[in-house]
Amino acid sequence: MSGTLHVVGMGPGDPELLTLKALRLIEAAPVVAYFAKRGRTGHARRIAGDRIDPRAELLRFEYPFTTELSVADPRYLAEIGIFYEASAARLAERLALGRDVALLCEGDPFFYGSAMYLFDRLHREFPFEIVPGVTGMSGCWSAAGVPFTHGDDVLLVLPGTLDRQTLAARLAIGDAAVIMKVGSNLAKIQAALDDAGLLSRAIYVESGMMPGQRIMPLAEMAGQAAPYFSMVLVPGRRRAR
Repeated sequence: MSGTLHVVGMGPGDPELLTLKALRLIEAAPVVAYFAKRGRTGHARRIAGDRIDPRAELLRFEYPFTTELSVADPRYLAEIGIFYEASAARLAERLALGRDVALLCEGDPFFYGSAMYLFDRLHREFPFEIVPGVTGMSGCWSAAGVPFTHGDDVLLVLPGTLDRQTLAARLAIGDAAVIMKVGSNLAKIQAALDDAGLLSRAIYVESGMMPGQRIMPLAEMAGQAAPYFSMVLVPGRRRAR
């Protein structure tokens, strides 16, 4: 009998926001896998801390690149595809031997999570379970103390990789917005929000629910750099309440 792939959402960064189910699976798994940037511990691994069984096998999946190569570069899909195939093959070896695997993913696995690409390659062959996690965006608006939507507000979730004109056009059709994948796109995002008349409402959150958390009005970030784990929030709730 093959092992089960448990894709475990680790939440936004604070270990206390792990679900009871996630914690139980992490502590019991004979194999624990996680993603990491070259030279870094990996956020999901950091969140797990010492809750992993010392006897468990650890599988580290080190990205060939993160923000160094644009998604528009033809090499991106080719090389990241090779990486996901190799990572899935390593998991398949353990699963085929009947060993359960906990694949850790910060936030929620199916919300911009790398784990979904391994799930795509494995779920037809092996039993699986998905453990949802607290999303990064809910962690950020909670850290900022900003109630975000109410009534019939429409919430937009936008990647900062969109071009300026598309971002501004999308922002114009919603009541509240979360802009992810900020990083080097910060200046473009600020310009798009200014185009949409929303810059004064926007809030910048860096490392939300993680060590080094920073929160400020986005307008105060002019000329500054933003790391990958940053987010821009535009709260709704503009109608009577």
